[in-house]
Amino acid sequence: MNPAMRWVVATSNPHKLVEIRAILEPLGVALMSPKELGVVLDVEEWGATFAENAAIKALAWHEHTGLPALADDSGLAVDALDGAPGVYSARYAGVGASDEENNTRLIEVMDAVPDTERAASYQCVIAVAGVPLSDGEEAAVLSDVVGIAPDGRSVVAGTPVLTASGTMPGEVARVSRGEGGFGYDPWIRLADGRHVAELGSVEKNGMSHRGEALRALVSLWSRRT
Repeated sequence: MNPAMRWVVATSNPHKLVEIRAILEPLGVALMSPKELGVVLDVEEWGATFAENAAIKALAWHEHTGLPALADDSGLAVDALDGAPGVYSARYAGVGASDEENNTRLIEVMDAVPDTERAASYQCVIAVAGVPLSDGEEAAVLSDVVGIAPDGRSVVAGTPVLTASGTMPGEVARVSRGEGGFGYDPWIRLADGRHVAELGSVEKNGMSHRGEALRALVSLWSRRT
């Protein structure tokens, strides 16, 4: 990657920015927050999937700033709830809901679900808009809204967007543990018995859905250059 390359990260969430920078900045990408660029943009996340929302945000920020734009969409998918809260994870208890309110609703909804049926996973899709295609790589419009190509490209309204995804499996616990992280982290138990909120930042980056997606993006980019 070009050490002089600047990307705008389409998030105002400081927790996400820290995680993204921890993985990508050592590789030579200068990641700029909207605040650092002095720009404001409110993008409606109208997609039905994490991939759609990530691509929508990346394209909007690229068009607004002229810089390559990285966006992610992520959330919690619970098997017993048919994938909910999914793309509504940040507003599961309503628009503007706090982490505590979203967690309260999740635990209430899951109260009657048996311990053997509480599987869940964090899911993340990273999208980058505004980077050139590799030699010989052609943009194909997979749909007039959004499509995901087998090689990790997505196409929105004819514009190529690189995408990568990651997951972090676990289950919804009946008690919360840990003081770290954010969102649903205190309530999501991993296979080793620890809750996500008990992980240090370095360890979490090494195994999180966002970390996995970012590393997949790095791998995808490396194959293109």
